[in-house]
Amino acid sequence: MPRTARPQIEPIAWRDGALRFLDQTLLPGEERFVETRDYALVAAAIRRLAVRGAPLIGIAAAYGLALAARGGVDLDAAASELRATRPTAVNLAWALDRALTAGRGATDLAAAVEAEAVRIHQEQIDADLRIGELGALLIERGATVLTHCNAGSLATGGIGTALGVIKTAHWQGKQVRALVDETRPLLQGARLTAWELAREGVPHRIIVDAAAAGLIARGDVQAIVVGADRIAANGDVANKVGTYGLALAARAHGVAFYVAAPASTIDIDTPAGARIEIEERGEDEVLAFASARTAPEGTSARNPAFDVTPADLVTAIITERGVLRAPYREAITGITRPAAVAR
Repeated sequence: MPRTARPQIEPIAWRDGALRFLDQTLLPGEERFVETRDYALVAAAIRRLAVRGAPLIGIAAAYGLALAARGGVDLDAAASELRATRPTAVNLAWALDRALTAGRGATDLAAAVEAEAVRIHQEQIDADLRIGELGALLIERGATVLTHCNAGSLATGGIGTALGVIKTAHWQGKQVRALVDETRPLLQGARLTAWELAREGVPHRIIVDAAAAGLIARGDVQAIVVGADRIAANGDVANKVGTYGLALAARAHGVAFYVAAPASTIDIDTPAGARIEIEERGEDEVLAFASARTAPEGTSARNPAFDVTPADLVTAIITERGVLRAPYREAITGITRPAAVAR
């Protein structure tokens, strides 16, 4: 295991009343950090995916609210603007609600909101380490592990959730290998996950999304580990589009399908996946690549950013509070009830 709770990659940091974040839209070609004291710039960064990944979105939004408090901006208005940036990731609203609650009635509003944002960030770093430890127990020595999109440091601010599991197994000397879905249309796997794994020295190969099912069928994959943007109370999982297809292939060929996510990603107020709002992004992300149009003029596109994997396709949900298995509604209730949270 790493000797420090701080990840090698630090995509977001609070320093002297300013927020510093890595612009992920430029990776892997350029590592450019942006520093700001303007909450509106943070909202824009979340919207355009310069900051992305459900836990990191929540952390960034909480820091954005701290910037608004420091600037004397109405917090409810700032929170509404930040909340509207991405509708699917539950961590966004969860973190904003925590920061707002911390500020209400505080003698020093800005200090209270800032302290809560820092606390949310550190809790995620700690949660990632625990998720990595618990998840690595499920990975066999020498396994090839498939992952989709990016659920690493760039998505959480810690070591990552799904990638945290893979990284931890690697640090433990389990000689794991990663298969990385490129993750169309914005290539979060090819651009971001591969960049992270290279920095950590984890053996990996990129595959096109369409190759995954065939490789699973051939027996070339021993486990699949993905993150989550929202988990419903019944265990249905919303994650980057393409996840559902992986789960179907895994079930068809007897491969374990794990979801790694912090407890903050569980939305007990959403009873099932059908109630999760799925973000539809601009069609230009599908119709063009690197600013060059790849489809005929006049062609339109659908661009759902997420899909929902039914709970019965999930082998286990790995959280910092334990590894959850079916029946998920009971398992989720067990770790989210007040008494469990207080432990």
